[in-house]
Amino acid sequence: MIYRDEEELFKSRSIEVVDDKLRVKDLELFRDEIVNNLHDTLIFSDSAHIKKRCHWVVNEAAREFGIIPSSIQSFYEARAKENLTRFTVPAINLRTLTFDLAKAVFRAAKKINAGAFIFEIARSEIDYTGQRPREYASSIILAAIRESFTGPLFFQGDHFQIKPKNFLKDRDNEIGQLKDLITEAIEAGFYNIDIDSSTLVDLSKSTLDEQQRLNYEVCAQLTRFIRELQPKGIEISIGGEIGEVGGKNSTPEELRAFMKGYLTHIQGLKGISKISIQTGTSHGGVVLPDGSIAKVKIDFETLKALSQIARTKFDMAGAVQHGASTLPKDAFFRFPENECAEIHLATQFQNIVYDLLPLALKEKIYTWLHENLADERKPEQTDDQFIYKTRKKALGPFKRELHALPQDLKDKITSILEEEFSFLFEKLNIKDTKPLVDKYLF
Repeated sequence: MIYRDEEELFKSRSIEVVDDKLRVKDLELFRDEIVNNLHDTLIFSDSAHIKKRCHWVVNEAAREFGIIPSSIQSFYEARAKENLTRFTVPAINLRTLTFDLAKAVFRAAKKINAGAFIFEIARSEIDYTGQRPREYASSIILAAIRESFTGPLFFQGDHFQIKPKNFLKDRDNEIGQLKDLITEAIEAGFYNIDIDSSTLVDLSKSTLDEQQRLNYEVCAQLTRFIRELQPKGIEISIGGEIGEVGGKNSTPEELRAFMKGYLTHIQGLKGISKISIQTGTSHGGVVLPDGSIAKVKIDFETLKALSQIARTKFDMAGAVQHGASTLPKDAFFRFPENECAEIHLATQFQNIVYDLLPLALKEKIYTWLHENLADERKPEQTDDQFIYKTRKKALGPFKRELHALPQDLKDKITSILEEEFSFLFEKLNIKDTKPLVDKYLF
C-alpha cells in the first residue's frame, strides 16, 4: 500500500501524534503492517511532501523501537586504547533492494549477536542508485524494525570524495558541494563520515609532505566543518584516506606524512578515527574480457603495519580496506588476523542480485546501458567488461522495477545474501560484538 496523503498515513490505530511527537501504541501492528507501507511509499510515491512525512514517522518510530543512529567513534577509540583487534568491522554498501537486503543483514547479525557493522553509501552511489541519505537511512531503520533489531545503528558516508578536475577548476565550489552533502547526511543520521581527499595526492612531487599536502589540508578543512556541524552530544567518526584505491600501495612513511600535516591543521580538535589505505585492490575488481574477476594479491603486511601505526601512534582504530567484496572466499579470515579495523563491501552483493534477476529485465537493463552509456565504453572493452563496469549505473533508473519484483524472487535473493552476510560476519569475527558496542556507546 502507498500512502496518498497524511490522513491515510496517520489513520492507523497503531500510532498517534501527541504534541508533535509520534507514539507507537501497538508495536506488533506497526511492525507487521505499517513498515511495508512506509517503505513502499518512500519508493513509489511521487509526492515529496508525503515522503517527508514518512521520513518523520520512521525517525520517530526508531526511538520507540529502541533503534539509535549512532557514531562508532567511542567504539573505535576503545579499539585503539584496549587493543580490540580480534575482529574487522564490515561496512556494507547496499546499492539496490536496500530494505530487503538490510533485513538479511539484521537476520545474519542477530544469529551471532553481532553489533559491530556499518551501513554506508558513497557519494557516487547516492547519485547512480537514486538513494539520498534520508531515504537510505529510513529504508534501513524500517528493516531494523521489521527484524526486531535494537540498539546502535551506524550509517556512514563512504567515499565523500573530492573530484580532482572540479577541485582544480573551482576549489571552493567543489568543497562547497561536499559540505552540502555532509550536511544532508548528518541531518539524516549519518554520524560516520569518510572523507576521501586522497584523489588530490600528487606523486610527482619530490617530498612526501608535498605529495600529501592537498590531501591533509582538505581533510582537515572538512574535519573542522564536521565538528562545527555535529549535533550536541555526538562526536562524529571521521575517516581519512592516504592512497587512492586502485593506485600504488600505501606506505608507513605516507601515513606519517599525512598525519603530521593533518594534525597541525585541526587545531586540537578530535581527529580521524581510521585511515583508508591501498593494498592492491580496486573497486569492483579487475574485469577480464569474459566478464570474470581477476585474482588479486593483497599486501597484508602493509595492512597490518599501517594498522598498528595508526592504532599505537595516532590512537585510531586502524587501517581500512576498500574494494574487498569480490575477493576470494579464503581471503576474508586474514583481515582480522592482520588487524584491519574496517572493510568495505559492495559490488559482490550487487552481482548476486544481477545473477538472480529475470532474463527479460536484465536484457532491458543491458539494452539501456548500450543506449545511454555508450560514451563510457573504452575501445578495448568486450561487451561483458562494459556491462560489468556500467551496470551499477542502471540501479537508479530501474529502482522502481527492481523493488516491484515478485516477493518470492526477492525472498530468494535475500536468502542467498543472508548466507553471504553470515559467511562474511563469521570470517570477520564479529560474533558477540553487540555487548561490546553497547558497552562503549552507552
